[in-house]
Amino acid sequence: MSDRKFTVIENTFITLDDGTRLAARIWMPDGTDADPVPAVFEFLPYRKGDGTCSRDEATYPEFAKAGIAGVRVDIRGSGESDGVIDGEYTELELANAVELIAWIAKQSWCNGSVGMMGISWGGFNCLQVAALNPPALKAVISIASTVDRYNDDIHYKNGCQLAVQLSWAATMLAYQSRTPDPELVGDDWRNMWLHRLEQEPFFLEEWLAHQTRDDFWKHASICEDFDAVKIPSMVLAGWADGYRNTPIRAIEGMPDRSKALIGPWVHKYPHFAWPKPRADFIGEAINWWNKWLRNENNGADTLPQMRAYILDGVKPAPRRDFDPGFWVAKDSWSTPETRSMFVAAGKLSFEAGDDKMPAADIYLKSPLDTGTASGEYFTLKPDAEMAIDQRGDDAGSLVFETTPLDVEVDLLGRPVLNADLECDADWSNLCARLVDVHPDGTATRVSFGVLNLAHRDLAANYDNPQPMPRDKKVTITLTLDACGYRFKPGHRIRLALSTSYWPMILPPPFDAGLTIAPSSIKFDLPLLGNHEKITVKQPENPDPLPTYIEHKPSRTERSVQRNLTQNETRYRIYEDTGLFEHPDSRLATRSVRSETWTINPLDPNSMRGEAAWTCDLKRDEWSVRTDCHAELSCDRDNWFVSAWMIAYEDDQQIFEKKWEKTIPRNFM
Repeated sequence: MSDRKFTVIENTFITLDDGTRLAARIWMPDGTDADPVPAVFEFLPYRKGDGTCSRDEATYPEFAKAGIAGVRVDIRGSGESDGVIDGEYTELELANAVELIAWIAKQSWCNGSVGMMGISWGGFNCLQVAALNPPALKAVISIASTVDRYNDDIHYKNGCQLAVQLSWAATMLAYQSRTPDPELVGDDWRNMWLHRLEQEPFFLEEWLAHQTRDDFWKHASICEDFDAVKIPSMVLAGWADGYRNTPIRAIEGMPDRSKALIGPWVHKYPHFAWPKPRADFIGEAINWWNKWLRNENNGADTLPQMRAYILDGVKPAPRRDFDPGFWVAKDSWSTPETRSMFVAAGKLSFEAGDDKMPAADIYLKSPLDTGTASGEYFTLKPDAEMAIDQRGDDAGSLVFETTPLDVEVDLLGRPVLNADLECDADWSNLCARLVDVHPDGTATRVSFGVLNLAHRDLAANYDNPQPMPRDKKVTITLTLDACGYRFKPGHRIRLALSTSYWPMILPPPFDAGLTIAPSSIKFDLPLLGNHEKITVKQPENPDPLPTYIEHKPSRTERSVQRNLTQNETRYRIYEDTGLFEHPDSRLATRSVRSETWTINPLDPNSMRGEAAWTCDLKRDEWSVRTDCHAELSCDRDNWFVSAWMIAYEDDQQIFEKKWEKTIPRNFM
């Protein structure tokens, strides 16, 4: 890796064909007049000046030292960019990205080859843009992303509504209501801000209007046509994150042009993610870009198709700084061989029971607050955002487990549950969890899956849910999330089934129960199979994130409170980023998020979620603030959505806006 000098262009505007100016921050290697360089492009709504600046400054300077330009652009209506955002991954957003790639490729400092990269939103849209085949785009790196917007994002999961849908709608309201930086856009900052405040949407209204996998969600879901992506794609994820399925789905859908890397991490870039061990993402990325943007013969094209970290008997903890395990590689990925488990004599076993004496049916109706040990859908910190000890949730579940294992059982892939069951309502939710029970009783969640039974016939019913038949058992198939895990000798494998997983998924409008036939249960575990043990290089810099000036420390709290008198369970999240000042721009920012979910464990329609944000920006004597608040509640027939946002300049209110909408439930 060279150590080329570079220049940072803190803000420049790229004017689109429609006249909209989008704001960019560029890391430019020196000497490009004589030696044009490839460029890596990232396109986000998360504000380059104060939202992603820390991680950008841990990544793009290293690319620039290696002779690769970095171009970080804010989506319209974000940061210093003109206009107003119009949704997630819209046709306009993707068309803008294609136009920006063409602009970058035509610059005199660019060699005409562009890569696209990102995590989460940026991981999504780089794959989506790749499917549009802009000529200059030669390769992508997608981290913590999805190929299926309906089933593997923060909205819905197999027909179940995720609570994080409200949380993320409030988050986006908070991001999009922040002002442009006056030092970058000049005196027009207030007019730009007011226009943004007046026009910005509340995303939850649109998302909740599409409760099935209709054309809204099929748009930009590359699983609809994997063949549309024709360029090399490196796809990364972490087992501690909600987006853990994508690397496997990518190499299955694009086997000749994709590589997978899965570590133990939360929703962060691998060179500074937790839990450790980390991976040298900078080195991996530079090799990838040099291969596909410079045609350098460095072996990036011969990487194993799958590299994964196999967790080895991990225990939940208040904070997980390091997860024990080992790295494996598979040169070629294929559908894993499975080992089937059955329920025999009340135990989970690798041996089928005696069909002549089937076990009696079991009725299951979990308390509606079962699930408070689930953690976040996508995790940003290795604390209680990750799933904690499962014994509390197991108490409200139907549990089958093995006797202590004699030998280790190594898994890599997606477990699949089949069972015969009957529902006493039109539908119910079903959650299945694969759990590692340690010798001391500690229960680690290895994998989980959820299914809205109105969507049980997945191929037909994601866009056409149907009620469950009455007085008749049906066979359901539930595919759990991907995992890489070793069950040690002396440990037990547990299957936990529940009709609730709150607050991660929201309940149906009735407190339904299921009658399950234990003798019908078949639980297929994906075996690791043939593999090579490998070493994945650690980052050279163990602490790459820059240090900013601290004016107020950060604070995080997560708690569960049960009011036994009122029979109410309250799940509360509080996060304060603290007040930190960038030493160069002198811009100080602080965000406070408060989120509360409540439910009466006997009444599904008592469910209520509230998410609030306060965002402060300050520099010298200038200060602005926005307060955002969003709510979601329900009755048997409807969802009730509301939100408000208030903006302040120097503590004086200058703007207020409200949203309120009733949306009929659609088998959800």
